[in-house]
Amino acid sequence: QVQLVESGGGLVQPGGSLRLSCAASGIIYSISAMAWYRQAPGKERELVAGITSGGSTNYADSVKGRFTISKDNAKNTVYLQMNSLKPEDTAVYYCTANIKQQRLRSGADYWGQGTQVTVSS
Repeated sequence: QVQLVESGGGLVQPGGSLRLSCAASGIIYSISAMAWYRQAPGKERELVAGITSGGSTNYADSVKGRFTISKDNAKNTVYLQMNSLKPEDTAVYYCTANIKQQRLRSGADYWGQGTQVTVSS
């Protein structure tokens, strides 16, 4: 079974920074894409940033210029560097990955358990 584990969340003041990590483990043949989503209280889950196996990235307009997504292929890990944090960034952050477990098998989406990010004075 594939597992994704997030870490790095916590409480920070407005303007501060956090670096989230998400490591995938288990039987993994390849990962086509990884992404970060977040869900704030009373709101729908939204895409924050994504990165493909080729390194292409995309960001939500609300975080563009402040957040950076990156990955370490050797470690099957994706990161989210969050700078200039705002109270509006407060949410549970989830990582997801499209993972193929065997050659010639279709990939499937997997989700981590989430990590809490709170931006407050």
